[in-house]
Amino acid sequence: MSDVPLPSAAASADLPDVAPHAPALARQIRRLAALPEAPWLHGEVGRRLADKLVPIRIEPAHWVDWSAFLGAGAEAVAARYPEARRWIMEPHAALFERSLAAWQAGQSSPWWRRWRQASSPVSQADAPRPDGWPADGVQMVWANMTLHASADVPALLAHWHSLLDVGGFLMCSGLGPDTATELRGVYRALGWPLPTVDFIDMHDLGDELVQAGFQDPVMDMERLTLTWPDATAMLAELRTWGGNVAVGRHAGLRTPRWRERLLQALEAHCRRPDGRLGLTVELVYGHALKPLPRPKLAAETRVSLDDMKRMVRHGHDRT
Repeated sequence: MSDVPLPSAAASADLPDVAPHAPALARQIRRLAALPEAPWLHGEVGRRLADKLVPIRIEPAHWVDWSAFLGAGAEAVAARYPEARRWIMEPHAALFERSLAAWQAGQSSPWWRRWRQASSPVSQADAPRPDGWPADGVQMVWANMTLHASADVPALLAHWHSLLDVGGFLMCSGLGPDTATELRGVYRALGWPLPTVDFIDMHDLGDELVQAGFQDPVMDMERLTLTWPDATAMLAELRTWGGNVAVGRHAGLRTPRWRERLLQALEAHCRRPDGRLGLTVELVYGHALKPLPRPKLAAETRVSLDDMKRMVRHGHDRT
């Protein structure tokens, strides 16, 4: 398959749920975009999310890899759908640059050219659809470890819904509310503002999916306990996951004395019987379908031309 032209990055702006409404979140995303590679945790969650594709019978011809650099799920999805066309979409300019650079580097690699997914274009999430985009949308949106990185989850779900063809499905994941309970306990004990936002609950996510127009949401969660030899190693890895964007967080920079106090508190409160420091991570997974549009009946009912075409076309598909 020949390469597909890339849309211009200069013509795109950051998604509204990232920059204007959450400048702290935008700063953290820019920092994460500078990492040498995606966080280990994101790759592990991506493999677990990909395992949930096994029983799904839908075979996507096209799929969106949302926040591809940090999501780190391309290989796992390609193993399940080797013939599917991958479209890379990034919600932030800095992440766009990372994925674009990786995509362009891959075009010069002989082994990458043999991988059909290499011909996928890279775009920012709010850019016009690039050449070759399927007229009715893609059959899967893959969004690994992204739910907790949005200041407006309903808007994000609505955007994912708009990318899908009727009968397509969403696979998403993120951090749940029990994540870092030990760390939050340390901050409470020290009288400090909490170090995390309120992560979305599995049941709330299911409700939000329905509100966004999805059908038959399937929710799942699991808890992991990660361990480190000491507090310094713990904080170093936590920094690769993101940073504190909670309202009421400490303003400005912290001092070396503050950091030393935090390290001592972590050593005292998070030490496990095996001698290592432990931290709980709750993972939330979501899967849902995009159904046929169902206009609300009234004395006068208006249906968009695009929705009418979809209803007629998919009605014929079932006959």
